[in-house]
Amino acid sequence: MASLSTFEINEPLDMHLHLRDADMLKLVGPLTSNTFSGALIMPNLVPPITTKEALLAYKQRIKEACVKDKFEPYVTLFFKNDYSYEFLADIKDDIIGIKLYPAGITTNSETGVASMDVEVLRPTLESMSKLGIPLCIHGETNGFVMDREKEFMPIYESIAKVFPNLKIIMEHITTKEAIELLDKYDNLYATVTLHHLLITLDDVAGGMLNPHLFCKPIAKRPEDRSALLNAALKAHPKLMFGSDSAPHPKHKKECCGCAAGVFTSPIALQVLTELFEKHDALENLNAFVSLNAQRIYNLTLEKKTITLIKKDFIVPAIYEYKNENVVPMYAGESIPWSIESIN
Repeated sequence: MASLSTFEINEPLDMHLHLRDADMLKLVGPLTSNTFSGALIMPNLVPPITTKEALLAYKQRIKEACVKDKFEPYVTLFFKNDYSYEFLADIKDDIIGIKLYPAGITTNSETGVASMDVEVLRPTLESMSKLGIPLCIHGETNGFVMDREKEFMPIYESIAKVFPNLKIIMEHITTKEAIELLDKYDNLYATVTLHHLLITLDDVAGGMLNPHLFCKPIAKRPEDRSALLNAALKAHPKLMFGSDSAPHPKHKKECCGCAAGVFTSPIALQVLTELFEKHDALENLNAFVSLNAQRIYNLTLEKKTITLIKKDFIVPAIYEYKNENVVPMYAGESIPWSIESIN
């Protein structure tokens, strides 16, 4: 492919995003809403989003933080075993899906599901299946950290078999086993992050420890990264971009017992463009970062075109607002693509 000097991305979507709340929301919200048309927002606040009142109030706070931009926050509910059919029917039109967290597996998931037995989950899953509400899952066990996602594969299979009409999204997949599972069941889909397309565990801990690349699920082996990258570059029709951009203040990252999360929102589109160009796959980038999600979630979007230009961009060392701050991936480094215009 001939070298390009500009590239357009239409209606980009981030189908897995953490915006937090209060001043952190005001800091990081616009860093996504500026360049994306919409994002699927995680519900793991403290306390988690489990009521219609909390859901609508959070959505309003997001809209206020992102008021300058053409941006739709697609909010989600935190999974509980005992949601009634009536409750879910009433909230259905206000949510894009329900997010299931195994208890204690990641940030603010302490009140998540204690048992992944399908029969324990059945009351809520059955209602979701009947109502057409998608299920988004953080798919990890509490086993050895490198095997947690692989060990979760039978659970995905069990839910997919028992509820064939339930749309299931394997969130932020990191393994070749997850890629292989995508094609096995019609009702399984997945998101993948930018950082898992780029890094392996060696980048996190192979030399000096890099806390800003520590995340959950943890980065895996080179063969896993290759499987993810190959699927993304081909814009596998069941795979969507979901940054899992997860902001934490600098002091909670650069410390003993650092928080898990990589903050990529401000550089996601630029680095994806660089990555797809490097592999001669730019013709598939719009499908990966927008069209697949529009089709899978049946979304209708306002027109929004992001024009990128081949011009070096120095990533800020830190983003700050009042008493909040966050260090992005590639902080202080130069990347070859910049945002030229947003229309």
